[in-house]
Amino acid sequence: MSQDRKFIPLNIAVLTISDSRTESDDKSGALLVRFLTEAGHQLAEKSIVPDDKYRIREVISRWIADESLQVVLTTGGTGVTGRDGTPEAVAPLLDKIIDGFGETFRSLSYQTIGTSTLQSRAIAGVANGTYLFCLPGSSGACKDAWTQLISSQLDYRTRPCNLVELMPRLREK
Repeated sequence: MSQDRKFIPLNIAVLTISDSRTESDDKSGALLVRFLTEAGHQLAEKSIVPDDKYRIREVISRWIADESLQVVLTTGGTGVTGRDGTPEAVAPLLDKIIDGFGETFRSLSYQTIGTSTLQSRAIAGVANGTYLFCLPGSSGACKDAWTQLISSQLDYRTRPCNLVELMPRLREK
């Protein structure tokens, strides 16, 4: 962290993708909300939708059209079962894929869950100047993604570089 830079709070939305979760038992979504607010960011909105690519796209499309929102975090739907469709729902919306996120996330997860990490299809990218991070539904995966990857990249003080400092240039053509 660079002490010569001030923290810049971001507006972040959280989407839980699940056929069974409700607000009362959405541990992963609640964990992401806690992490982002404890870091000093603002929760813009939180929602839960079923594993349906059109419902997922509906919410995310609305959020990426909102210029006051800088980041979307999703949890759930990144596995390989028939109902897991978050990457398929989100990928067509992305202007750029941040390949290093998924690669690094799986590398970190390997240290915890071994070869089971190959089942994770966690992805990240940029859509209309908004960062999207699609995380697995487990609380452990959300914790690892936030604490080991996302939090430092969403902190303007992180050196040598971070995603926040690139925000003014995301919509360049």
